[in-house]
Amino acid sequence: MAELQEVQITEDKTLLQDPLKAAELAARILLEQEQKHSIETPYGVAQVTIHGTPKPKRPAIVTFHDVGLNHKTCFETLFNYEDMYEIVKNFVVCHIDAPGQEEGAAAFPAGYQYASLDQLAEMITCVLQYLNFGSIIGIGVGAGAYVLARYTLNHPDSVEGLVLVNIDPNAKGWMDWAAHKLTGLTSSPSEMILAHLFSSEEISNNTETVRQYKESLANSNILGNHQLYFNSYNNRRDLNLERGGDVTLKCPVMLVVGDQAPHEDAVVECNAKLDPTQTSFLKMADSGGQPQITQPGKLTEAFKYFVQGMGYMASSCMTRLSRSRTASLSSAASGEGNRSRSRTMSQSSESGQFPPGQSQTMEVSC
Repeated sequence: MAELQEVQITEDKTLLQDPLKAAELAARILLEQEQKHSIETPYGVAQVTIHGTPKPKRPAIVTFHDVGLNHKTCFETLFNYEDMYEIVKNFVVCHIDAPGQEEGAAAFPAGYQYASLDQLAEMITCVLQYLNFGSIIGIGVGAGAYVLARYTLNHPDSVEGLVLVNIDPNAKGWMDWAAHKLTGLTSSPSEMILAHLFSSEEISNNTETVRQYKESLANSNILGNHQLYFNSYNNRRDLNLERGGDVTLKCPVMLVVGDQAPHEDAVVECNAKLDPTQTSFLKMADSGGQPQITQPGKLTEAFKYFVQGMGYMASSCMTRLSRSRTASLSSAASGEGNRSRSRTMSQSSESGQFPPGQSQTMEVSC
């Protein structure tokens, strides 16, 4: 009798594919398949990068970056974070680069008149008309947060929600101007931009992130372009936000800032000026001046609940994401009361949004 031999049979492909993994893969492919547009506007040429295709009855996610950065250096870490794929597969994503800030941009000639931040806000109008986007969820950082806030004040019906990182809604006062001028006498443009982007502790410790961006600015062929954008930011007008007044952001807003970040006080002040029933305030520990770069997981988690509260996230997607991590949040009423409670993100997913009638201050730590 012939000896029996054990033979192993392997499959080239699994017969059943995890549908959640398949969705993640599909979203990853969409992010990698980008479309680029150069859109002429009265305020300069906007370079726009699109990922995915517009979804019926869903807003586009539109980003606007900070000074010294472009859409890649500002947002790539966040949008390449694994859990973000489960979110962005439900939306078209549109990254806007301010004129002359994109990769491969040519240096502006001497004397070039750069657009003001108010004009950059109107540039968004031109972009959305060109792309035929009806409504948006905006994600802005620093100067980009101001631009999106200004656009929202001018066009409230087209914005369904805002995530504003490091926003300073105030114009520079005389003391700020004096300090800025004095710093300019002793610091290079790249050092001033770094001081805007990162906390003094990060710069003092010369963290890896700071070193990368310091090197990027030092080797940049368009440092002059970055400085023009920075000058426009420093010449911004006051948004004149007023809680309960006519000038306010009427859509849901999530304010984000790192603990001990350069713009912490400004974001806290902005929070006090907005409608507490529409505003969530997220202060992120151990994140430095650029939380979307240093803590993409925490920001993704918060963004997930923000979008879910707007009614756009599927329950299956939420279940997977809430399993991925939990974080402690402390929620405190702003203005109307002093009650506070602690909760986890996975618990808050049961309702999909934060309780109405109070401003939510969230402290997130490792």
